[in-house]
Amino acid sequence: MEQRLLAFLKAENISQTDFADRIGISRAAVSHILSGRNKPGFDIISNIVRQFPALSAEWLIAGTGKMYRDSRDDSSDNQSVTPLPDKYITRIVVFYSDGTFSEVK
Repeated sequence: MEQRLLAFLKAENISQTDFADRIGISRAAVSHILSGRNKPGFDIISNIVRQFPALSAEWLIAGTGKMYRDSRDDSSDNQSVTPLPDKYITRIVVFYSDGTFSEVK
């Protein structure tokens, strides 16, 4: 699994530090998983799949299929997102791989 996680981090251009922060585990725990020293438990795998919904759990766990879920699979996730009444988006910033960015207000 560590090789698949490394491939995913590379494909998403995510550092180990950012990955640890996003899935809510220590940086040392991520390092141990990626080195093969420790195997991730159910809670960690569950956090990964929740934080990165496009990632295929089947690929991550078993190495079968494609890294990313097919967009047609999203029909099973018919959960509506209700915005909070006193919160709204004020801007969106998109960062590109060449170091540039664009901002939409």
